[in-house]
Amino acid sequence: MNNRVTNILISGVGGQGILLASEILSEVLMRAGFDVKKNEIHGMSQRGGSVISHIRYGQKVYSSIIPEGQADVLLGFELLETYRYLPLVRQGGSVLANKLQIFPPPVTLGKESYPSDIPAKIAAAFPDSSLIDGLQLAIEAGNQRTVNTVLLGALSKQIAIDDSCWQPTLRKMVPAKYLEENLKAFSLGRNL
Repeated sequence: MNNRVTNILISGVGGQGILLASEILSEVLMRAGFDVKKNEIHGMSQRGGSVISHIRYGQKVYSSIIPEGQADVLLGFELLETYRYLPLVRQGGSVLANKLQIFPPPVTLGKESYPSDIPAKIAAAFPDSSLIDGLQLAIEAGNQRTVNTVLLGALSKQIAIDDSCWQPTLRKMVPAKYLEENLKAFSLGRNL
C-alpha cells in the first residue's frame, strides 16, 4: 500500500485570494478521496504581508506542515514570495509562479530594490518551473481578481485530479455573482 503524501505550498501576499484558493484545493482533494491536511500562516495578511498555505494529501496524512525541502509543488502568487519559499521545494519539484510583482514597503520607500533576476533563479533551481501571467489571463476572464482561480487551473494540470472534482467545488465555493468569470479563469489556467 502506497502512502505517499503529496505536498503543495501556496505563497503570496495578503489580499491575493490565497486562503480561498487553499480552501478550494483542499475541498477538491477531499472530493477526489484523499485525506487532506491544511495549514495557513498569514502575518499581517490584511496589509499585504506574507501568506503561505501548506496543503498535504494522500491516503493518510498526519501533519499539516510541509517539512523543509519536501514540497512537490510551489504555487506562487507573487514573484518575490515565490522566491522566498523555494527552500521548501524538494529537489525535482516544480514551481508555478505568477509574474506579478508587489513591492514590499522597503522597496516602495526606496530603501531596497526589487530583485530583477528572480525568474532566472527559479528556473535555474527548478527546471520544471513555469512563469504565468495570471493577471493577463484573469483580465481575459473578465475580472482581475480571478488570478487565484487562473493559478488553480494551471495547478490542476500538474496534480491530475479529474475535472469532475474541480467544477462542483468551484460552483459550491465561489459566490454566484463571480462564478462565470471564475470558471472561465480556471479554464484559461488549465489550458495553458
